[in-house]
Parts: sequence; structure tokens; C-alpha cells
Amino acid sequence: MFTLGPIGFTAPWLLAGLAALPILWLLLRAVPPAPIKRRFPGVALLLGLTDDETQSDRTPWWLLLLRTLAIAAIILGFAGPVLNPSKNQGGSGPLLVLIDGGWADARDWSRRMDRVEVLLEKAATDGRPVALALATELPEEGLQFQPAREWAAQIPGLAPHPWDPINAEVIAWADGLEGRFDTFWLSNGLDADWRTEVLGALDARGAVQVFESPGPAYGLRPPVVDDSDIVLTVLRDRAGANPDVALSAIGLDPNGVERELEQVTALFEEGENTAEARMSLPPELRNRVTRFAIAGQRSAGAVVLGDDSLKRREIAMIAGREQREGLQLLSPLHYLDKALRPSADLLDGALLDILPANPDVLILADVATVAEAEEQALLKWTEAGGLLLRFAGPRLAASDVSRAEEDPLLPVRLRAGGRNVGGAMSWGEPKALRPFAEGSLFYGLGIPEDVRVSSQVMAQPGPELAERVLATLSDGTPLVTRKPVGQGQVVLFHVTANAEWSTLPLSGLFVQMLERLAVSSGGTRPSAEELEGTTWVPEQVLTGFGQLEDAGIMPGVPGERLAAGQVGPDLMPGLYSGGDRRLSVNVIAPDRALSATNWPASVPVEGLETRAEQLLKGHLLTLALILLAVDMVASMWLSGRLRGARQGFVALIALMVLVPDSQAQEVDDQLAFEATEGVVLAHVLTGDASVDEMARAGLVGLSRKLTERTAVEPLTPIAVDLERDELAFFPFLYWPITANQELPSNEAYTKLNRYLRTGGLILFDTRDGNLGNTGAVTPEGRRLQLIARPLDIPPLEPVPEDHVLTRTFYLLQGFPGRHNAGGVWVEAAPPDAELAEGMPFRNLNDGVTPVVIGGNDWAAAWAIDAQGAPMYPVGRGYAGARQREIAYRFGINLIMHVLTGNYKSDQVHVPALLERLGQ
Repeated sequence: MFTLGPIGFTAPWLLAGLAALPILWLLLRAVPPAPIKRRFPGVALLLGLTDDETQSDRTPWWLLLLRTLAIAAIILGFAGPVLNPSKNQGGSGPLLVLIDGGWADARDWSRRMDRVEVLLEKAATDGRPVALALATELPEEGLQFQPAREWAAQIPGLAPHPWDPINAEVIAWADGLEGRFDTFWLSNGLDADWRTEVLGALDARGAVQVFESPGPAYGLRPPVVDDSDIVLTVLRDRAGANPDVALSAIGLDPNGVERELEQVTALFEEGENTAEARMSLPPELRNRVTRFAIAGQRSAGAVVLGDDSLKRREIAMIAGREQREGLQLLSPLHYLDKALRPSADLLDGALLDILPANPDVLILADVATVAEAEEQALLKWTEAGGLLLRFAGPRLAASDVSRAEEDPLLPVRLRAGGRNVGGAMSWGEPKALRPFAEGSLFYGLGIPEDVRVSSQVMAQPGPELAERVLATLSDGTPLVTRKPVGQGQVVLFHVTANAEWSTLPLSGLFVQMLERLAVSSGGTRPSAEELEGTTWVPEQVLTGFGQLEDAGIMPGVPGERLAAGQVGPDLMPGLYSGGDRRLSVNVIAPDRALSATNWPASVPVEGLETRAEQLLKGHLLTLALILLAVDMVASMWLSGRLRGARQGFVALIALMVLVPDSQAQEVDDQLAFEATEGVVLAHVLTGDASVDEMARAGLVGLSRKLTERTAVEPLTPIAVDLERDELAFFPFLYWPITANQELPSNEAYTKLNRYLRTGGLILFDTRDGNLGNTGAVTPEGRRLQLIARPLDIPPLEPVPEDHVLTRTFYLLQGFPGRHNAGGVWVEAAPPDAELAEGMPFRNLNDGVTPVVIGGNDWAAAWAIDAQGAPMYPVGRGYAGARQREIAYRFGINLIMHVLTGNYKSDQVHVPALLERLGQ
């Protein structure tokens, strides 16, 4: 294809005809030879006569220009002009579309999918078979070349993964490719070790062309605790237009609503790809932080999760005896203070004064007995989830606490007197620790050789003792025991907290044991040795777009795999729990740096802009016909054969101007005819093709269910353009909300308010699945707030149990869609709507709620394809099928509510409803 700027020509050889235009101009301008003069007397009789038809001796210049332009338009039209032609994307034979598919692709995923659609359309036009692969999810069976249009149907189901392609897997896959094919590679722009080898393998198979965004990719390293500050490090792979980046700390407020707790700005120095910011948070806010995120970035790499290493626990410590003067090392709390102060806030005071502050951990060092009031308060605090950590000592050994029967504040019964090892009356040498058993909380911790125990309190044997032991000595006697108390637990170290009875407090093992018990959070990631033999269960995982989702039934991860830290299909980034600890796994490692890929000069690199090709042939030929028509009229005018030339030109211009208006009128009339022929459900166009298609398919599925189960037989759903179409034809509008949806104009808002005031109903669906709880902070929720602000929406309330939506056709208790997160809002009931005596619901027999607002993605649950099969998954197994059925029932109830109003709230229906309800 020959191109001139933004225009290409499919038959450029026809452009040679333009060279003949100057010759044509000269021929048309040529003056005929002068006539030979002959005297003839009879000519005098013709003098003074006029002829109705005249002919110029030469063609006027403006008419010549008109004809030249008409011929030029014909030549250009047949040369096949194309506006915004695809560059360097022609060819024949198989084509591989390779997408990196990692977290860095998420920042502009929609643009990448638009580019893929354009590539597939071009391949379909050229008749090229296509194979599509993600480097983060490589096909095991090799490349499957199929018609391009089959791949186009799978694009809406593609999503980026929250990890990078794995080097060894991608290289092995590329080395195993066979055959000849060209490659279109949609790269995220990040440099990686595997790119050079994969590029070489693909280049050996055919031509390679790369598409990537010129903008920088941003990442966020895990936070580092520096005294009371949190240090956040932002990465980018190349310089961008904005040198400053906003960082947000996100967590739960006292009401349990997720919101931004703090924001700071990181500034990139010129030429640097790393920037730091310090965030200072009070302990209360710091303990509420669940994650940090780069504002405006939508990827898993721009989010880091907080875990126990970030939180500063509040720990109260009480000793049974005072520190001896001048003997600080013999203080019962000295080693605990050294181990815990760097990572926790320590509280001092009397027991009953400390408990109202609700500390995370309470440590009793050699405290034998407590007062009855203190015991009751301690039990209540522990049962509510507190951790009571006790250490033995001379006082506990000499007391009779937990001798005859088990004390509620001790995990086991104790023998009287304790045990001495290594003295004159001892049983032998000081004892070492036995390796921790596999089921122990301390399993995997290394035991230093110099740790010895010389004295301890002994546990009474019993049937429950084995399951309460966490650590033992080499001879099998318990060293650490634990038992649950309500939602909390009591742990006893059978030695002192100082070095009187053992060398354990002098070792690093002591701090590690406190960390395993969630007493200390050292601020550092556990080592591979510490994680060895443990299993961690995922609680929440990150999607490629940086959104937190419940981990569901995902299997546990071995501690060794967690220690490796390389995220992938078997280790999703997210929050993992093991025993009493929580550990985060993030996409960006603490030592990672980002850099841009330096592609070889032989590889063409383009951006992600998708300017659709537009054929200009029809427009140019139409222009040529118009010019020739004007030429014909002008020629007749010059020759005097056209009377009323001015009126003819006016009529021609009026015809050209009025044609579009008549076409628009024809469109409006067609819409009115289709919308009023029967009941028609409509959805609002959002500008996102995939969302609009989902909404259409959803209303098709709902219409089919209405036809099968009710007397309502809706026609084919219609897409509504708020700026152009009339809304009064439709009783119901489904409006899916997207994060980037444009706000309607003032004229559109006028139509919407008129529609709401005259009985129309709009179902706003943010599709985020969590509008009732945290939807206000989702992009869709914020966009809905902006859209709804100019609308005349009445006061709202969550759907009450007696709302007519729960019984217009089906008796319902929930309103699920593809999600089942609740949070559905309707117009609030009038203040005077009271529950009648003996009736199960209020007497509401007038009006229809003008809006229903939720985020359960109902259209996805209703959507069916051409064969009537569901298009999107809902839940799993029978539970998912049941959820889809309830979603259909909600849709039917909603449409019946629109069509019948609050008819089913009339008291005449009470006997039948009571019978159905079994009352």
C-alpha cells in the first residue's frame, strides 16, 4: 500500500492519471483557429438579431476547475484511498499475536485489547489464520491457528495476571515453536531476561512487530519501617511527563468502611527511576492500614499489602516482683523489653488500668495469683481475642496455683516445687531443646546449640497435655504450652523471662518464638529457615488490576514457596495466614528495579493507538458526482438553456442540506415505531463496546425468561443514546456504570429527569459487587456519584424486607446477580407508611421507585448467547445455578414492578401471600 501522510492507496498506479490533468486543462482551454473572412451582402440582414442559445468562444476558468476537480476525485476514488491505514501489518500466512499479559499490562489493558481487535480485523480481511497467546499463561498444546473472528469472540474474557512471565517457561515454550509465522507482540515495555531469547526464536519463524505504550509503568516496593515512619519506594521504567506520584494508605475507618487514611507525594529526580516518600502515621491509623497504592495506577504492581510486620502491637507487661536495685539484667522484663520495644508499643500500669486500653498482648512474668476482680477482667479480655503470655519463676513454682485443678488463666496443671537441673540436688545436666514437632507453631525454627534450661515448672500429665505442648526439652518435658480461651489463648513458658532458669532469653530463638506467637512483629520478612515446614493459607489475593478478592478455596502454600517470593500461578500476590501470623506477598520484590526494553533497530515498534481504517472511495466518488452535476447545471446556464438558474441552485443546496435532517427524522421515526410496537427493555450506551454488548445480551436473556414465565412478551431490546434518543418510549432502562463513562449533557439530564418524574425506572448497576459496603471508593462508585448528582433522585434506603420488589411475581429475600454482595437501594418509603396490625407488610399501594441502585452485575447473570446458553459464569456448581435463577427472578420482579406499580402491596393480596409464606 502506497501512503501519503495519513492516507494510503490500495491501487496507487491509478494515481498516474493525475498527470494527465494539466493536458486536459490545455485541451479544454484551446482556442479554435480564426475563421476565414468572406464578404456576403446578405449577412447585413442578420445584423441586430439575437439568438436564444449562445456558446462561449472558450470555457470559463472556474468551470474548467470544476471539471478538473471532478476528474481528479474519480481518479483518487478508484485508486482506493484509505484514511489511517494500518502500517506494516500486511502480509499473508499464519500470524501469532503474543501478549505479555502481566501486571504491567493492566495499566492500559483496554487499549491493548482495542489494538488486538484491530489486528484481528486486519488479519480477517487478509484471510490469515491467527494464534493468540499470553506469556503469563502459555498454551500447553502449542499454537492453535484459527480464523481471526473466532479469537475476536474470546477477547472480552482475557485479563492480565498479577505476575510476570516466568523466564524458564517462556524460553522453553519459544524454543519449542515450529513452522513459519509472523508475530505481533504486545509488550508491556518492561525489560526482562527472557526477551532476547524469545525474540530470537520468534524472529527465526518470521517477521516480528512490537506494540507497546510509550508511557511509563509504575511499581511500588514493600514498605520499610524506619522508627515511626513508613518508607515507600516508587519505581518507574522510564521518565514520564509527571515527576511526582501520589501514594495512598488505604484501610478501615472506625465504622469498618474502607477509605484513604493518608496520602503523600513521591518526587522523581531528573533522570532517576526511583523515588522515596515517608509516611508518618499514629499507631492507631498505622494498625488500620491494609494496603498502600499509587494513586491513579490500576495494576497489581502499584499495590503493596500490609501484614503483621507493618503493625505496631500494643503490649502490656507486668512483673511479679520488682527489679533489684542495680541488677537490671535480673529484671523479669529486661529481655522482653529489649526484644519487643523496637517493634511494639509497650504499656505500663496496673492490671485493671491497662485492660480498658485493650492491648493486643498481655505478658505476666512470674505472676502467681491475681485478685478475683482482676481474674474476671483477664478472662473477659482473653475470651474476646486477647493473647495472655505467662512466664514462670520462683513465685509461680512456690505457689499452689493450678495444682489440684486447672487454673483458667494457665494452659495446664502444674506440679508443686518445679524442677532444678544441674545443681547439687539436680537430676542431671542442663537440658537442651528438642527439635520442634511438625505440628508445632515453632516448627522449622533452628535451635541454637548453646540454649540450655536449668530450671522449670513441670506440667502435670493428662490426656489433654500432648495437644497443648508447643515445645519440649530433650527429655520430653514440656517447655511451652498453650490452650484456647474463647477467641483468645493463654501461653505459658515454663521458664523465666530472664536468664535465671535458662539461656533461652539470650538467644535469637527467643525473638523468633515471640514472632511466631504474634507477640513481636520484627518488621522483616521471615527467612527461608523460619518458614520451612509451615503452611500458609491465602485469605485475599490481588488481581492483575490491583483489586483485592477473597481467596475462596485456594489451597495452602508451603512456607518454602512463600520464602522464594516469586509470584506466579502457584503463588498469587495477596495476604496469607499461618497460625496467628499474617504475611503479605507482593508483586514487586524489595530489591527490584524497573527498566524499559531496548529493542533492536531491526524490530519495528509502534504504540497502542487504534485509529480505525476508513475507506474514502465512496466519499470521493460521491463528490465527483456532485461536481459533475454542478458542471451540468453551470453549462446549461452559460448556454442559456436553463431558466431560473438561481432557483435551481437554491433547490440543489437545500436538497443537500436537508438530506441529513430527513435521515435523522427517519431514524427517530424508526426508533419510535420499534419502541412502541410492544414492551421493549432498553439499556444505556456507555461507550464501552464490551459492556454494551453484555447489557444487550443480558436484556435478551431477561426478555426470554419473561416470555417463558409471564404474560409479558418483550420485543428485542434496544440500545439508547441519551443524547439523541427519546426515553419516554421505554418503561425500563438498564444503565451499567463504567469507570470512564462520559457524563451526559445538560439536554440529556433534562430528558432523564423528565423520564424519572413521569414513571420511568432506571436500574443503575456499578457491577463492582460491593456497592453496599465499599462501593463509594471504587472507580465505578465514584462515577455513579458524579452521574447521579444532577438527577432528581428521591431519598433512598436499602430494600426493606416488605418492599413490593420482594413479591411482585416471586417471593424473594435477596437480589443477586453475577455477584451476591447485597447493598441494593430503592426509593425510601414515606414517613407515614406504617405496618398495619396483623399484616406482614406496610400498605404501599401507590408509586414506583424511579431508581434501583446496586452493584451485583445483573446483566452478566442474565446474558445469553445466540444458542441460549449463559455467557458469563455465576458461582460454582449447583450454588451458582441457583444464584443465576434468583437473579432471573429478581429481573422478572423488577419488570413486573415497573409495569404494575405497587399493585402487589394492596391488602387484598394478604391472604394469598400469607398462605404462600406459611403463616
